[in-house]
Amino acid sequence: MSDISRRTFIQIGGAGVLGAGFLGSGDNLFKSAEAMAAESARPANGEEALKALMDGNKRFIKAMKEGSLMRTPERRKEVAEGQNPFAVILACADSRVAPEILFDQGIGDLFVVRVAGNIVNPENYGIQGSIEFGVKALGAPLIMVLGHSRCGAVAGAIQALQKGTTFPGSIQNIVTTIKPAVEKAKNEQGDLLHNSIIANVNMGVSKLNGSEPVIESMVKANEVKIVGANYDLVTGEVALV
Repeated sequence: MSDISRRTFIQIGGAGVLGAGFLGSGDNLFKSAEAMAAESARPANGEEALKALMDGNKRFIKAMKEGSLMRTPERRKEVAEGQNPFAVILACADSRVAPEILFDQGIGDLFVVRVAGNIVNPENYGIQGSIEFGVKALGAPLIMVLGHSRCGAVAGAIQALQKGTTFPGSIQNIVTTIKPAVEKAKNEQGDLLHNSIIANVNMGVSKLNGSEPVIESMVKANEVKIVGANYDLVTGEVALV
């Protein structure tokens, strides 16, 4: 597959347009033109993108003490015709973990993929495909797998491993995906839940680093940086893992 231009990608106007874009090949992929937001303030690479996120988290912690965060109508209008996010965040669907807020970023800055347990599951290409779209079509130079303290999905995986608990419907698929992380963490010193959360993040990072054919090649070419991080629900701090 030939390289996809960052300036040509699918117009997110409906499922029909999205499907038509993916039916193309080579340079015809993501062929529906859409205006790109201004790139002047966008971080140039993964290191700069990571610094922007962590600096934003410091602002978020400070803002919790001094006042509310702002999202301006001007910014909303600026990005209405196109997007130019500088990072892809795979985060848990937990209602307390909203990356745009905890990294103090505005509309159009982050391409966020959220699923319970922040899992990378090969059986669900909606998750991995969305991440690939963020880096390949939109050109984001950073992927962050973001876990968080007191994660219920990871706690469920611990319960499944220790007590043989099963869960209804597709929830079981999430728990099954996380169980190998619990297996890895169960013999470590310290709190099992915390250690399993970190192991789950690291497992996600490892899967993405080896994800063919899109992400692995971009990592090897230094076009994309992948990191893991953990968000503390109490302090508001994001720590790299």
